[in-house]
Amino acid sequence: MLEPGKHLNNSLHQYSSTECNDYKEDCTDSAVFGAVEPPRRSRGRLLLHGLVMFGREFCYAVEAAFVTPVLLSVGLPRSLYSLVWLISPILGFLLPPIIGSASDYCRSRWGRRRPYILSLGILMLLGLTLFLNGDAVVSEISSDRSQRRTWAIVVVMLGVVLFDFAADFIDGPIKAYLFDVCSHQDKERGLHYHALLTGLGGAFGYLVGAMDWGHSVLGQLLGSEYQVIYFFSALTWSIFLTVHLFSIPEQPLDKDPFDSDLSPPSALRMLGNHCSGYGTLSKEPVLRVSISDVRPRSFSALGEANSVTSSAKQPNKEAQKRMTFSSLMKTIATMPNHYRSLCVSHLLGWTAFLCNMLFFTDFMGQIVYRGNPYAEHNSTSYLIYEQGIEVGCWGLCINAVSSALYSYVQHFLLPYVGLKGLYFIGYFVFGLGTSLIGLFPNIVATLILCSVFGVMSSTLYTIPFNLIAEYQHEEQEQVARQGNKEPPRGTGVDCAALTCMVQLAQIIVGLGLGALVNLAGSVIVVVLSASAVSLFGCIFIAVFIRSVE
Repeated sequence: MLEPGKHLNNSLHQYSSTECNDYKEDCTDSAVFGAVEPPRRSRGRLLLHGLVMFGREFCYAVEAAFVTPVLLSVGLPRSLYSLVWLISPILGFLLPPIIGSASDYCRSRWGRRRPYILSLGILMLLGLTLFLNGDAVVSEISSDRSQRRTWAIVVVMLGVVLFDFAADFIDGPIKAYLFDVCSHQDKERGLHYHALLTGLGGAFGYLVGAMDWGHSVLGQLLGSEYQVIYFFSALTWSIFLTVHLFSIPEQPLDKDPFDSDLSPPSALRMLGNHCSGYGTLSKEPVLRVSISDVRPRSFSALGEANSVTSSAKQPNKEAQKRMTFSSLMKTIATMPNHYRSLCVSHLLGWTAFLCNMLFFTDFMGQIVYRGNPYAEHNSTSYLIYEQGIEVGCWGLCINAVSSALYSYVQHFLLPYVGLKGLYFIGYFVFGLGTSLIGLFPNIVATLILCSVFGVMSSTLYTIPFNLIAEYQHEEQEQVARQGNKEPPRGTGVDCAALTCMVQLAQIIVGLGLGALVNLAGSVIVVVLSASAVSLFGCIFIAVFIRSVE
């Protein structure tokens, strides 16, 4: 393997400017031979890059803890509550590949990913603002009570949908950004730091939500408990998003690699102009390196599907016009079997996980504490239900802490059981733990078993992306050995497909789980369904997921 920045400059200087220009002119007709691996990143850089996951999960925890009381407090009918959970994943399933395709051609000096991460981060902040402050803002503007209620519902629902959409979609560009700027070895480290900080962010978010801010000095100063929580959430997200954006420099798409400044070692080299993509060599290769992607890592499945067939003779605008949702579906349908199996297992895992997490506090209130959410609000039965909700929030905090801890343990288990083994363990532990919670709903046992939620969370956030990186690594080495003129798959189509599976899981849960609860007459079916889907996922992983060395 070539050490980045060590011999690269000397090799490139062997060519005259005329030869370099010839290479640039013929780049679209040349075979792709290899890529230059980005430099190794320090632990501090990777941690700074991963802080965005802390802030994202912090805000997610706040939403999970307060979305129900906020929506009910503004007067949203219970019959419309499921609509809130359906709008965002439907938009998230349809729009991200289409919007993400634009990042393949982004020529910002900031790179391709960071402008989109910043835009989505701002949308997250806007959604959070409307969600937690919508009722207060509408109350100040409108004096008519009935009109105020209607507009409060609209504004708060808009905030929830906007936040969910942006928070779900931002994960893909963040992962693509990590893959673009990190070496093969650092991808795994970076994903583990992401999982660690995700767990810590969720834990702190649930802790902030569990505190009584209404009677505190901050509560009196800012107006209400919701405004205090918004202050902490907005401050945390803004700071950590800013740190993330400046953590690791990203290579602009239109930077000319053949100018006099050949190579800051901290940047990903582009050998050839953008028509061949990041890190590609045209014609006779000077160097052959087999680790990085050999063309632009496109987060967008649409861009990835079309980038193989488009050339420099076709303007980028023309290529983008051919990007349709049908091409996304075709790309996913024609995936290699091991990639498609990974998507299916990811869908099963997220369906099981969301099935449990979205209704867990209600399960604690109704089944474990035996409270009644439909009783009078001043009745003992309803107060017991609220107590169960609060304890359920502490259980979710345990889940977040265990997710952070398990992401660290994974690093030590990996040499012994491998990625497929870790994938199987995550699903099996979650399936077994949720079945015990459903069959034996005891307060202490349930809180202890909440730790298995964190095992599943850490697994879903790391293992599938690690498997993608390993599959890509194998294919790129094979291309380098065989001198194959066909470019190997990029990471973009796979990241986009996995993101779509998360959205599809939310749609399945939103459509099916409410009807299932009504049919069974008890929310205990939620936990048992999560267990059944997870254990089925274990079997699927064992049979269909391809292991890597």
